[in-house]
Amino acid sequence: MLAMGRIVASVTVANAKESEKHFRCDALVDTGASYLTLPLAWKDRLGKLDATRKVQCETATQEVVEAEVCGPVKIQIEGFPPIHSEVVFLDMRPSNGIYDPLIGHLVLQQSQATVDMVSRRLIPVKYVDLK
Repeated sequence: MLAMGRIVASVTVANAKESEKHFRCDALVDTGASYLTLPLAWKDRLGKLDATRKVQCETATQEVVEAEVCGPVKIQIEGFPPIHSEVVFLDMRPSNGIYDPLIGHLVLQQSQATVDMVSRRLIPVKYVDLK
């Protein structure tokens, strides 16, 4: 999906231990972010997750905030193979009632997806880089 120069992708997130606990959302592709970052308000949708650690995050506005890294989860960007990873839950403020989840570079790399800057969309990466 393309909106105002933004790349947005549909993502399904599931609890890796309880696959019936899952949801789909649209998320902004942000290569400056690391993880799949979701609003803390959605955490209960995935059931019981192991909270692996608290982390300090620097936002786009240079604010430092605490977030919770949880997993394991199954993440699937539409059109790409599913991966198992962790997600970051952050206390987000919705804009006009809508949250802006982020797909970070670690999820893109694991999913073998990259950003095509010309067409402003995600495209498959043929090879996993081991160099």
